[in-house]
Amino acid sequence: MIRQHSELLAAQLHSQRESLFPPDASKTMRKFTSGEAAALLGVNDSYLRKLHLDGKGPSPEVSSGNRRHYSAEDIHNLRILLEKTARKPGDYLPGRRAGDHLQIIGVMNFKGGSGKTTSSAHLAQRLALKGYRVLAIDLDPQASLTALHGVQPEFDLRDGGTLYDAIRYEDPVPIAEVIRKTYIPNLDLIPGNLELMEFEHETPRALSRGNAGLFFFRVKEALAQVDDRYDVVVIDCPPQLGFLTMSALSAATGVLVTIHPEMLDVMSMSQFLRMTADLMDVIADSGADMSHDWMRYLLTRYEPTDAPQNRIVAFLRTMYGDKVLNAPMLKSTAISDAGLTKQTLYEVERSAFTRTTYDRAIESLNAVNDEIAQLIQKTWGR
Repeated sequence: MIRQHSELLAAQLHSQRESLFPPDASKTMRKFTSGEAAALLGVNDSYLRKLHLDGKGPSPEVSSGNRRHYSAEDIHNLRILLEKTARKPGDYLPGRRAGDHLQIIGVMNFKGGSGKTTSSAHLAQRLALKGYRVLAIDLDPQASLTALHGVQPEFDLRDGGTLYDAIRYEDPVPIAEVIRKTYIPNLDLIPGNLELMEFEHETPRALSRGNAGLFFFRVKEALAQVDDRYDVVVIDCPPQLGFLTMSALSAATGVLVTIHPEMLDVMSMSQFLRMTADLMDVIADSGADMSHDWMRYLLTRYEPTDAPQNRIVAFLRTMYGDKVLNAPMLKSTAISDAGLTKQTLYEVERSAFTRTTYDRAIESLNAVNDEIAQLIQKTWGR
């Protein structure tokens, strides 16, 4: 019965994807208005118009009414053009320079439903659209981050293709073999599926045989193979403190803990933090450096008019101070509605929602992700 239901659901999801993204069931990124493109680049819309009229840079799509629309690729090419005449390096291409180390951000929480995958997906996409070279890794066997980026685990990953292939104990493959380009310039993906659970099962066996080595370094060592290809890695961790999460923690330079400000969620986070600290001590005793450049708490699904939530938020800010991000991720029907069609809010046209609903949600997301981008820049000494 369970297998029958599983196969039926997978077939329906596959059919839905093909109807949403015909004819080859692959996703494409929407085009951006000239105002959106200008905001992403940090210039005035009038300056973009002048570049277009002067024949500089890519030519936007001009619709009736003389409205200009830019693809994500156009925006990336404009970044390259503008960087050549920038006042200082990094104005338009904000990624690593000589001496900057790869930023690996582990997004985690012990409890499902905390907005972990939503946060990971929007962070990875926003950084890519802002000019960073980003690798998103789905380390959660439930593979929601994978599905959001147009890969259906049951159909597209029948023969492997997850990070497990690069960190398994027998015959691991180079990590480059499991990296996929996405439909967004600067954003690559390592998808996930249930196969990732094999690492949880194999590690105890490998430890008992004495050939696991420093198992918690496996993600870090795999990422070292492509260190020069990226500025930022965003890892969507599983909602459990298993071997995958420990390996991600060992690789991470920054840790982002998502918190839904409800009492039961905060109680669960207390257990998560205690268990995480104990495990990090064990790993550190084995010789690993478990220090991180930064650790922050992100308030998710926050409703400013909810009095009990506001009390929880005040409690957390009093206790953790600036370790709680200033910007919360607001609860929004726009974000959940976008997820129904396996899209992030950055992929959906503004016209799909009422203006106030969309603007409120997108401003919240941008504030969160740009605050994290500032943390990255600060870590690089800028």
